[in-house]
Amino acid sequence: PVFVLTALTEGATRADYHPLRHPVSSLALGPRGWVQVANFSVTGALYLGYAAGLRRAPRAEVGTRAGPILIGAAAVGLLGAAAFVTDPVSGYPPRTPSSPGDYTTFGALHDLLSILTFLGLPAAGFSFGRWFRRNGNRGWAIYSTGSGLVMLVFFGLASAAFSQVAVLVDFGGLFQRAAVTTGFAWLT
Repeated sequence: PVFVLTALTEGATRADYHPLRHPVSSLALGPRGWVQVANFSVTGALYLGYAAGLRRAPRAEVGTRAGPILIGAAAVGLLGAAAFVTDPVSGYPPRTPSSPGDYTTFGALHDLLSILTFLGLPAAGFSFGRWFRRNGNRGWAIYSTGSGLVMLVFFGLASAAFSQVAVLVDFGGLFQRAAVTTGFAWLT
């Protein structure tokens, strides 16, 4: 919840930043970029600690070996997003092109490592969903699996939007926020 609140606050207070259009990662660009870098870092560290705690818990209580590893991978993705700042996209920051230019090394690493978050959390949801289903906890099974599916759909839409698919580009930030909020809410 702190990650989402911080990103929403930063996005609402940045001139020329449009949360419906621009990715959360773009908040790491510019003079106040350190706030989003810290947001990625703190959230990544908390998720890594959570994954380590789940990994150490008795298997009967956690129910899945893969789940904690996948949450750990999502944490590494967030820490990577903090370490490697994204390239400009969709016209932010101001005076940058709408279409992505050539990747910088940092931008490529940012996107590559971020995939760990956007695929790791849905995969963890599927893993925990399977465990809940096997244990007869239908509600949590549906919620976990459904969260994973919703996150993947919105991640796909956001990726297409940030690749400048004309009908989606103005909503890339919204799609990404829907993916992040779904995955982070499930994990919370």
